[in-house]
Amino acid sequence: MGWRFWLLGALTGALLGAAFYLVFPPEYRARATVVVDQNVEQVIPEEQQDLRKYIYLQRETDKLIEVAWADATLSIVAGETGLTVSDLRDGRLVLSQPSDGGWRFYGVASDPATAESLASAWAAAFSDQVQAGAVGVSPLAEIETTQLEDLPVSRSVSLGVCVFWGSLAGVFLFAFGVLFFHRKEEQ
Repeated sequence: MGWRFWLLGALTGALLGAAFYLVFPPEYRARATVVVDQNVEQVIPEEQQDLRKYIYLQRETDKLIEVAWADATLSIVAGETGLTVSDLRDGRLVLSQPSDGGWRFYGVASDPATAESLASAWAAAFSDQVQAGAVGVSPLAEIETTQLEDLPVSRSVSLGVCVFWGSLAGVFLFAFGVLFFHRKEEQ
């Protein structure tokens, strides 16, 4: 009998999670990709590539992150999308995996076309700023935009995630219900 109770809690929570997803759908998220090669092998000789390599990569990555979030970069994106710079910094843009390799520029919006235009404009503006010689960025850094059109767009949170967390919440809520129900019987 006990397993049925837990199963009922999980199913109830899963249905509530799915209903929440359908009633309050998450925003769309589009991803543009820019490949960053900082050419560390040209800066530091191979026989000295111990700790210096990692320090150099971290320092240059930090500079590029600053370029990505700089007013000059975001002003270009704001001009192309019609949003303000403060709107862009307030969760409309997300940067992921900044290191040596593929950088992911995400645009988040309530409709897929806006999300795609945000991500594309941000990746292009970033590339242009770095290639134009942004202050402090190594001239050896190579930037290549690999995807600016027909970007992959999906919901920022999937239905499966909502169902999973809903089912987990249902089990816990049913468990708390049992605790409070048994406590009333004992009194």
